Parts: sequence; structure tokens; C-alpha cells
Amino acid sequence: MVTEETLFKKKFWEHTVVQYVVIVLLAALVALNYKLFIVPNKFAPAGFNGLATMIQYKLNFSIGYMTMLINVPLCIFAFFTTNRRFAIRTFVYVVTYSGVYLVLQQFDMTGFVYDAKGVDTIFPCVLAGMLSGAVYGIIFQMNSSTGGVDVIAKFSTVKNPRLNFFWVTFGLNAVVAAISYFVYADEIDGIVYYDLKPVCLCLVYSFVSSFIGNRIISGTKSAYNVVIITTHIAEIETEILEYMHHGATHFSATGSYSHAEKDVIFCVINRHQLIDLKNLLKKYDNTFAYVEPVTETVGKFAHVKLTKAESIGTAQGPGQKTKS
Repeated sequence: MVTEETLFKKKFWEHTVVQYVVIVLLAALVALNYKLFIVPNKFAPAGFNGLATMIQYKLNFSIGYMTMLINVPLCIFAFFTTNRRFAIRTFVYVVTYSGVYLVLQQFDMTGFVYDAKGVDTIFPCVLAGMLSGAVYGIIFQMNSSTGGVDVIAKFSTVKNPRLNFFWVTFGLNAVVAAISYFVYADEIDGIVYYDLKPVCLCLVYSFVSSFIGNRIISGTKSAYNVVIITTHIAEIETEILEYMHHGATHFSATGSYSHAEKDVIFCVINRHQLIDLKNLLKKYDNTFAYVEPVTETVGKFAHVKLTKAESIGTAQGPGQKTKS
């Protein structure tokens, strides 16, 4: 007989295996990203991978090997100081990324490489940043990272939770950008010419990847929290349910100044529904509402079709009285 505990363990392991497969695929995608967009255009992307890129540029020592040398000790450090699952998943990512990049180096990919040849390099930089940012966001949602500076940033935010993970990373990446100013200098007839272009590209890459990664990890289910105080609760609630196809909760309240009884409707709506709700409320007097953004909504949202009576019954709260 299959118990609930057995089913739970089976689902847990299936979910875990899927996550590791995704981590491997994303690591391979980032390795391809470096091969096609970053290395050919001579700029350091970000973090310790940026340092590895500069070392390859100067000493021809592969990014794949350098990434392993840097990140294996960091993963061990994270295992004992931050989070074991985080460290193991980061290790899987790092090993896959390094291995895939070393394999890609064995192939001639000239026909696929986006080499801007020093002109409009901003385009491959932005493309690389967008791709990396998307990977970062997904990776971090699975309690993993891409190694390097990400491990240090994770450790910093564990010690100080008020720090934003991605902006700590961006700050550390600024140091890499400063170093790239000296690494990508050109020497002509014995004279060294320094160029700010690699610095700008590194900062652009870091900003784009941090921004996109931050948006993904913050969640895509952003919404608005609307609180409506009105004397027309039945009409407004019916319109919200029937015409906006949205649920709501209402409860009774007493005004602290007038001591008048009023009803309050609480509703969380999608961004595109805000204008519809504003237009709806304009039709009713003695109605006041305030709106505030909701960064993310969390829960299992099932789409259930209800009758009008069932919808209104579901929307109504327990009718408790509060002081407003």
C-alpha cells in the first residue's frame, strides 16, 4: 500500500531531479553565452567570471579551468557558512558551466559568434546581459547561484538580510569593471592607450543582468491592493464580481470622526484592471479608495466558475467590525 509519506517523498525527489536538470541546462546556456557574445567582444562581463575572462585574454588560460579554481573553494566555503543545498547546487552549476565551456573551445564556432569587431559592441553586451540575467533569476529561485561573486553576495545577505542580493552583486562587479580598464588597454609603439569602453560594457552588462534577475526573482505576479470605503457596497461588489470577474472581501467599519457605519471592500487586482476599477468607482458617491502596489502574490490560484450567488457569498468576509 502506497502511503501519503511515500508519495510525498517520490514527488520531492522527482521535483529535485527536475531542478538539477534545469540547473545543468542553464549552466550550458551561460557557457554558450560567453562563447558567442562575451569573449569575442573583449570585455569582462561581471564577477569572478569576469576576472577569469580577463585572465584568458591576457594569459590564454581557459575560463573553464579558472572558473573551477575560483569556485570550488567558494562552494566549500558556502557549504559550511551559508546553506548546504545552495552550495551543492552552485557546485553542480559551476562544474557544468566549466565543462561545457571547455568542450565548446574545441569547436570552431565562427559562423555563430557575434563579433561586433569594436563597432556597436553594446548590442552583444546587452544580449549577453539579458540572457545571463534571466538565467540568474531562475537559478536563484531554485536556491542556487552561478558561483563567484554570487556566493559572496549570498553570504553577505545571510549575515545582513536587509541587503539586496542583486545590488550587492552589482557593487562588487563595479570593482571588476575598474580592473578591466587596465587589462584591455592597447599598446601601440610602446605607448599604452587606456580605454573606458570595456568599463562601460562591464557596467552595462552588470546592470542589465542584475535588473532582469531582480525582476524575475521578485516575481511576475505583481498586482495592486485596493481598499474601498463606501456606502454602495452591494452595487460595487456586484460589478467587481460580474464585470471584472474578480473576487473581493468586505467587512464593516466605523469612522473615527463621524462614527458612521460604512463598509470596506478589500480587493487585489491585476495591473491591467486598475483603470477599469477607477472608472467603476467614479459612478458612486460617498466612496473613497486607496491603491498600493503589491510586489508579488503567492498562492495556488485556481480558476473556479461560480454562480452570481456563490460569488457574492465567497467575496463577503465574516462581517467583523473594525475601527478605521
